[in-house]
This record gives sequence, C-alpha cells and structure tokens, in this order.
Amino acid sequence: MQKITPFLWFNDNAEEAVRFYLSIFKQGKLGRITRYGENAPGPAGSVMTVPFKLFGQDFVALNGGPVFQFNESISFVVNCTTQREVDTYWRKLAAGGGRTSQCGWLKDKFGVSWQIVPVRLIELVSSKDAAQAGRVMQAMLTMTKIDLKRLEKAAKG
Repeated sequence: MQKITPFLWFNDNAEEAVRFYLSIFKQGKLGRITRYGENAPGPAGSVMTVPFKLFGQDFVALNGGPVFQFNESISFVVNCTTQREVDTYWRKLAAGGGRTSQCGWLKDKFGVSWQIVPVRLIELVSSKDAAQAGRVMQAMLTMTKIDLKRLEKAAKG
C-alpha cells in the first residue's frame, strides 16, 4: 500500500475525470468505484469515490459537491523524454475545454493543473554553467508549451 495518496475533490464528475485520465495515460488502471448509500452527503447510488492508478501511483477521485475547487497551488508534473511525448500529453490534457498557461502549465477541462515538462529542461536549468542555465530559463519563460529545440538552442547561446 502506498503511504500517501493524492485525493482529488470533484463536484459530481469524478468518474468522468478518471476515465479521461485513463484514456490519456495508458499505464493506468481503474479501481473499485464506491457509491453513496442512503442518508449520505450525495444522492443514494451515485458515485462517491473512484480509485485509480497512473504509472503505479495511486489516486482517489471523490464526488464531494461544489464546496472546493482546484487551483494552481497543486499540480501534477508529467515528466517527458521527447518533444513528441510533450506534444501528446499537452494536446490530450488541454482537449475539451482545458486552458493552457505559461512555462508548460495547463488546466484540464476539470480544472486540475498539470505541468508537462521535458526532463531535459530540468537538466538544462540545473546546469553548472550559470549563463547557460539563465539563457534556458529566459527561453522557457517565453513559452506556453515547452519546445525542446528552442531550449537546446538557448543552451548553446
């Protein structure tokens, strides 16, 4: 059992959100859905929790009502090794009403924040060559979706 599990509070579309994520991240798995019973906070028989896994990481989605909303103070980083992977996750997570932002951040159509990050970006901004790291950081700050070719060009000066 995983010691810490992210728990995501949705209004009433937790199952829809989980199925969306499972369609994007093929290394995912749906768990056993639980439903509200009689005299519960949600309508009897409606979905209460939806456990799922993405890349071996456990999550639970809850239909808890409109009390809480997602914001950017919590996000999920998707570490990518190629531009194609960046492009694919970017396109799929932003689909259907998602909103893109700066520096590889986006919100999906459910309001969950994601960072689509090529691991090469982290390597470049962590460079011992401070000038190189600074050029890469400045290039990244001008981007919405991260572009590896532009980062490499910035790294070279």
